[in-house]
Amino acid sequence: MKTGLFIIIVLVSGCFAGLIHGGINLAIVEPYLDQAIGIENQTLFATGEEEDTSEFWVEYNSYRVWQKGGQVLAGAILGTSIAALVGIVFLFARKVLPQGNNVKKTLVLSGLMWFTIFVIPFLKYPANPPTVGETETVVLRSILFLSFIAISGLGAVGFYQVYKRLQNKKILAFVGYAAFISAVFFIMPENPDEITAPMELVDGFRGASFVAVTVYWLTLGLILGGFIEKLQERLKLKS
Repeated sequence: MKTGLFIIIVLVSGCFAGLIHGGINLAIVEPYLDQAIGIENQTLFATGEEEDTSEFWVEYNSYRVWQKGGQVLAGAILGTSIAALVGIVFLFARKVLPQGNNVKKTLVLSGLMWFTIFVIPFLKYPANPPTVGETETVVLRSILFLSFIAISGLGAVGFYQVYKRLQNKKILAFVGYAAFISAVFFIMPENPDEITAPMELVDGFRGASFVAVTVYWLTLGLILGGFIEKLQERLKLKS
């Protein structure tokens, strides 16, 4: 398969999966955001930072409509970006992925990446709605979360190299990664912000966010693998 064609397939797959992710966000995540922002607005009214006027609500509703409208587009952009990374990893790792068709390979790869760069960091620093977190700690929280993603991802790459070099007892690579990431999990600082929002809202938001991102990784694996498989079948027929 030509490199240019493969790149197009990867980016298109990521865009489609991202559109699906954005749509799911609109359906199951946005309602929790509405609740969280509603609590935040009531706090602003109570402290006198904002006034409960018709002008405020007109401006607020206009902003939220614009924000929700951009949700799907943002999902497509993010989905395409992540897919580019998946495509690069696929090129290097396809020979060690399980035997079978390309759908199976991309599903296994997306599952591994979902676990290492999403699930593990999410367990340490789960997503929180807007009412949780101080503005002063935004940068710190972002650094902690992105650092954990980088450590987990690079750790997985490192132990993948160990896996390739082990002739026997390849399970040791998995054990090594598990021990490494467990140590990092306990060493990394906790989220600095206290949760003051209702836990029902926080847990609901986290659960919906987890489902939405998980669906993205699943659909990316299915779509990318399906495209590659169909293209290879056509190339075989032409040859």
